[in-house]
Amino acid sequence: MILTTAYASERAEALMGTMCKHFGHKIPVADRGDHAVLDFGTGLAVLRASDGVLHIALEADSAGDGDRLREVLESHLLRFAHREDPAPLVWAAE
Repeated sequence: MILTTAYASERAEALMGTMCKHFGHKIPVADRGDHAVLDFGTGLAVLRASDGVLHIALEADSAGDGDRLREVLESHLLRFAHREDPAPLVWAAE
């Protein structure tokens, strides 16, 4: 299962860094500069910041795992971006 979304923000790179730092205390995170890979065990999240947009792609072993990863990543991103008054993310299945 693959899910994707994009969050427009002038702080896209900073938000990606915050997500990596936060999750890096709990799970393996590979920060590659232009993108990062977060390994949740039941799936991977790839974050990429470019041109004021944070792109997130989730790849999970099952639909249930994908839904859980989506909930975790979205709740954290919206919390970290709270000053921007973000709307819920729109996800697409691929």
